[in-house]
Amino acid sequence: MVKTFDFKPRLLSCLRNYNRKTFIADIMAGIIVGIVALPLAIAFGIASGVTPEKGIITAIVAGFIISILGGSKVQIGGPTGAFIIIIYGIIQQYGFEGLTIATIMAGIFLILFGFLHLGTIIKYIPYPIVVGFTSGIAVTIFTTQVKDLFGLDIANVPSDFIEKWQCYVANFSSADAWTSLIGILSVAVIVLSPKINKKIPGSLTAIILMTILALMLKQYAGVTTIETIGDRFAISNSLPEAEVPELTWGTIKSLVMPALTIAILGAIESLLSAAVADGVIGDHHNSNTELIAQGVANLASPIFGGIPATGAIARTMTNINNGGRTPIAGIVHAVILLLIFLFLMPLAKYIPMACLAGVLVVVSYGMSGWRSFFALMKNPKSDVTVLLITFFLTIIFDLTIAIEVGLIIACLLFMRRMSETTDVRVISDEINPDEEYSDMKLGNLEHLTIPEGVEVYEINGPYFFGVGNRFEEIMATMGDRPAVRIIRMRKVPFVDSTGIHNLTNLCLMSQKEGIQIILSGVTEKVNSQLTKAGFCELVGNENICSHIDLALERANEIVGNTK
Repeated sequence: MVKTFDFKPRLLSCLRNYNRKTFIADIMAGIIVGIVALPLAIAFGIASGVTPEKGIITAIVAGFIISILGGSKVQIGGPTGAFIIIIYGIIQQYGFEGLTIATIMAGIFLILFGFLHLGTIIKYIPYPIVVGFTSGIAVTIFTTQVKDLFGLDIANVPSDFIEKWQCYVANFSSADAWTSLIGILSVAVIVLSPKINKKIPGSLTAIILMTILALMLKQYAGVTTIETIGDRFAISNSLPEAEVPELTWGTIKSLVMPALTIAILGAIESLLSAAVADGVIGDHHNSNTELIAQGVANLASPIFGGIPATGAIARTMTNINNGGRTPIAGIVHAVILLLIFLFLMPLAKYIPMACLAGVLVVVSYGMSGWRSFFALMKNPKSDVTVLLITFFLTIIFDLTIAIEVGLIIACLLFMRRMSETTDVRVISDEINPDEEYSDMKLGNLEHLTIPEGVEVYEINGPYFFGVGNRFEEIMATMGDRPAVRIIRMRKVPFVDSTGIHNLTNLCLMSQKEGIQIILSGVTEKVNSQLTKAGFCELVGNENICSHIDLALERANEIVGNTK
C-alpha cells in the first residue's frame, strides 16, 4: 500500500472555527512567550559561539515558520540548549559558513524524514539514549558557562571537557567577586521569582535587575570588571539580507554527519515537545507535518543568518500555561521578538555576561533530568549501560559521536530485545495435546509420545539472525545422537535469509551425521519463503508437515526403517 502525502498544517484547521475569545488568549500568550524567548535566544546564541542577534533572528524566522506550517497547535520553535554544543563544535571546525551549510542540509533531512513518514519511528529511539545525551548536553552547557559565571581570567578555555575543568580549578583563584555576585544573584532570582510572580519570566526579571545593578555599580562604585554583551560583541538591530552560501561537493560530504546529527536531534526534541504538549491540551499532533515544518524552518533560518532551531519544550509549555491554543500564539511570539529586535536591541549591550551565564545554568539544570537519570539507574543493566555510554560519550567527546554510537546501540538493543522474544526449547518424552488443540476445545486428549531416537525442538517467535545460533547451543547439550530431529515452527511468523541459511546448514550437518530433519507446523508464509530458497528440495517435501501428528508419524516411519 502506497503511503499518502502527509502534510497538514494545524493552522488551517484551527482557523476554521476561530473566534474572538481564542484570538485574545493567543495574543496574550504570544506576547508572554515572546518576552520569555528573548533572554533565552540571546543566551543560546552567545553560548553557541555566534552573536546575540543571530539567536533572536533564529527565534523570529524559525518560530514564525514552525507555527505556520507545523503539525502541532501550540508548538513554539526557536534555538534551544540542546544545539549549543553541536553548533559550537561545527563553528570551531568548519566556521560559521560550515554551520550555515550543515543547517540547510539538516533542513533537507528533516523534510525527507517527514515525506518518508519517519515521524512515528523517531519517537521509538530508546529512552535511556534520549536521557543520556540530554543529561550530557546539560552538563556540557553548565561547563561552558563557568568562566563567565565567575569572571575567571582565562584567555583561551580548552575545548576538551576534562582539560576545561582542570583549567577552571587551576585558575579559580582569578574569579572576580563582583562578576560572581551578579552570576549567583541571577540564578537566585530566576529560581525564586516564580514563587512571587509566575506571570513574569524569571530570566527576564534577572536580566533587568542585574543589568541595572551592573550599571549602578559601574556608575557609583567604579566597578569596571563586570563584562557585558557590549564589551564582547558589536550589537546590531538591522535586518539581515537573505544569503545562500556556496555549496561544494567536498563541503557537503564533510558535513553530512554534523547535519544528520542536527536533524535527528531536532526531530527528537520537536516531537518530544509536541507529544508533551498533546498530553496537556488533550490533542494529537501530526508528526510528519511537524518534521516538514522543522525542515523548512532550518532551511530558512541560516539563509537569514540564523542557527539551527527546533521545538522548545519550555516555551511551548509557557504558551500553553498562558492560554495559547492555536499557532496564532506562536506567530505573535515571533512578531513580538521582531519588534524587540528592531527597537530595543541596542539596549542588550548592557546585559552582564554573568547574568546570561546564570540563565544558562538554570537551563542546564532543567535539561539535566537528573531524577529520570537516577531512576533509570535502577533499571536492567542493559539500559544502565546504554544510559552511561551515551552520557559519557556526550560530555567527553561530542554529541555527533554520542548520537552515532547511540543509534547503533539502539539498533543492537532492538535486535537483542527481538531475539529475546524468540524462544527455542527442547520437548522431551511427551507433547500435551491440550496446547495443540487449545483453539478447538476438544477436551483432554492422550498425550503424544515422542518415539525413541527422536528429538523435538520448538521455536516460539520470529526466526532471524539473532536466534540462529541457539540451535547449536542447545544441541551441544544433548546426549545421544537421534535418528530424527523435528523442528516445530507453528509459532514462527517469519524467517529471514539468515534463518534460512542457518536451517540449511543444520540440515546439511544433520545429513552428514545420518540425522533426518522434519519441519512441523510451518505456516504458509514461511513455507513459501523456504520453497523460494530451495530448502524444501534439500529436506524433502515429505518431511515438511502441517501438524505435529503428521511429523511424529513421519518420524516413526523413519525410525522404523533404520532399525
